[in-house]
Amino acid sequence: MLPSMLTFSIFVLFPVVWSLIISFQTYNIRRGGVWLTPIYKNYVDAFTTQSGVFVTAINNTLLYTVITVTCNIFIALMLASLIQPLGRRLQTFFRAAYYLPAVTSAVIIGMQWRWIYNAQWGFANYLLSLVGAEPVRWLSDPDIALRSIIVSTILTVPATGVVLFSAAMGSVPTEYYEAAELDGAGALRKWWHITLPLIKSTTLYLVVLYTIASFEVFEKIYIMVPSGVANSTQTIVAQIYQNGFTQFNYGVASAQAVVLFLMIATVAVFQFRFLRSDVEY
Repeated sequence: MLPSMLTFSIFVLFPVVWSLIISFQTYNIRRGGVWLTPIYKNYVDAFTTQSGVFVTAINNTLLYTVITVTCNIFIALMLASLIQPLGRRLQTFFRAAYYLPAVTSAVIIGMQWRWIYNAQWGFANYLLSLVGAEPVRWLSDPDIALRSIIVSTILTVPATGVVLFSAAMGSVPTEYYEAAELDGAGALRKWWHITLPLIKSTTLYLVVLYTIASFEVFEKIYIMVPSGVANSTQTIVAQIYQNGFTQFNYGVASAQAVVLFLMIATVAVFQFRFLRSDVEY
């Protein structure tokens, strides 16, 4: 295990600890760090500088996370439920088909959706023109830009969720369903009272996984709307990137990264609290 632990310590653990230290300093690559007075100044600046853009980024990130995580879990659950009654070969085919987006680069997916949403010759406006509707500025209108990105995420099939839900449903003992049939339970009642409770651990894992990914969304937004559209599509990671690698304000960027970590950890604790299950089968 030593090589893996060394790699983790050098490329993950040490940068995280160093970022926490920098969040209390005025840091310069050449001169190093100088401790601040007061020590929490970077955290205050993170929320107050740039006219409160970081607060807007937090709100946008929370909105994106709530909608995309809810929809991804629901879509993955529905697709896995539809795949489960099929034969083994068809199950394998659909699992592979739905998993294809997971092996595609987020940059490529973002570029495709940027083309779809193009205001002049994009596919979305082409579909609207077929019914006589006016073209929509999907990515340049600050009122709908973030919603357009959310829709693109929802319409990208949650590949991991489909595969894991399908595998979890396949491992549920058939004796439970047979007993339910003897009691006169229909397909919907069996799904609600047997399938959902027994895949609760998989649901928890996917909720946490998708929540972390949504909180850390960056590539798609950076590709689709690099200008930010009047801060309407600003997210937490985008703010960290701008402060750290555009303005070279490493102290504020590190403070924002620590805030992001605390937000994810807090949400994960609540998710484990309400979705954990002691069921074994």
